[in-house]
Parts: sequence; structure tokens; C-alpha cells
Amino acid sequence: MNNIRSPFANIPPVVKNLIIINALMLLATYILQMRGINLTSILGLHYIGSPAFKPYQLVTHLFMHGGVMHLAFNMFALWMFGRVLESVWGPKRFFIYYFVTGLGAAALHTFVNYIEFRSVASQMSQANIDLVMQQGVEIWQQGKNYTDPLMGQLNAILNVPTVGASGAVFGVLLGFGMLFPNTQLMLLFPPIPIKAKYFVIGYGLIELYLGLARPGSNVAHFAHLGGMLFGYLLIKYWNKNSSHFY
Repeated sequence: MNNIRSPFANIPPVVKNLIIINALMLLATYILQMRGINLTSILGLHYIGSPAFKPYQLVTHLFMHGGVMHLAFNMFALWMFGRVLESVWGPKRFFIYYFVTGLGAAALHTFVNYIEFRSVASQMSQANIDLVMQQGVEIWQQGKNYTDPLMGQLNAILNVPTVGASGAVFGVLLGFGMLFPNTQLMLLFPPIPIKAKYFVIGYGLIELYLGLARPGSNVAHFAHLGGMLFGYLLIKYWNKNSSHFY
């Protein structure tokens, strides 16, 4: 008799399938890259004003990642906290929550990008803006950028794709903290216990600080905050409309 159990045996279906799809998409990214196809550029989320933006990217960017460590961090957090939420809520409600927070993260990230775009563009001539709009995608895909700092910054805002499930995962973290606020979590650095509610609040404050202190960084801090914000609003809405939500 074979007693070997699948490592996915105790993972609820939505979390399990999300982990599998994300892993397969990273594998596909590497395979297609060797054939000259940049899947990250195709499926990653571009700024809405970019010629490279496609509406489907609002969803597909949630399944793309920048590397193995990026994927591993997000999927570990999804496994740790998401399986608990799905077990409590059921697959349908968790599925809705995950994608609402993911899309909410994209919305806030895009809004912040809009503010940054307007700020940079206001310091440029219309001719240079038009040049970036017309040529920027091709230049960036060649691994190059403009030497002029403002043109380079504008091109990065327009044409650097955002990838990752981090916004939705931060929403999942927020949901766990709201449903199980007094659950003890063990930090790695430093190795001390902390209640889930304080962990979530602390993480949110760190993301807010980094988002304000390091605009234009490679980490979409406001996408993380967007996932938490929309998760909070959705849970509050569900609580208001269901006396037996918890």
C-alpha cells in the first residue's frame, strides 16, 4: 500500500491552483525568454498611458514574477495565510477576495504612477514627451534608456512592467490579521513572537514609509498598500452585510 501523500494534499483548491499557475508562469517566462519572447513585457502591467498597456494586463500581471525568490516569497505567504482564510471563507469568497485585492492594488499603483507621470511631464517639453511616447517602448525593450534624466524617468514610468501577486498577498495578510488579530506569529529577524494585528499594522506602516521615501523604486509599495486597503474595505463591507461573516 502506498502511503506517500501529495505535498498539496492539505492545501485548499484556490490557494493550491494559484500556487501551481504562478509557478508554471515563471517557468514559461524562462522558456520563452530563451526563444526571444519577453512574456514579462506582454503580461506585466504597464502604465495605462503607455502604448504597451493592454487591459488584460490588469489581471495577468498577478501571475507573473521577477524571479524565483520573488515567486517563493509570495507563494509562501499565500500558502501560510491564504489557506487559513480559504478554509474559513470557502473557495468562492476567498477567490473573490484575492482578485479584488489584486485589482485594488493595481488601481492604487496606477494612480500613484499617474501622479508621478504628471510631475515629471510638467518639467519637460511636449516634444520630448512625444518622443518618449513614440520610441520609449522599443528603447526599453532593447535594454536601454534615455541619457536625459527626465526622459529616462518618464520612460521608466511608462514602460517598466509591474509584475507579481504581492498586492493580493498583502490583502491576504491583512485579512488574516483582521480575522485572527491575536494569533502569535514568529518573526525571523529578530526571532520574537508578535500578534498578527501588530505585524500587519507594522508592515503597512513600513510600506507607507518606503513608498513615500523611495518613489520610483523597483518595489511597488503602493500596490502593497492598495491590496491591504481594498482588503480592509471588502471585509468591512462583508461584515456590514452579514451578521455571521466570521
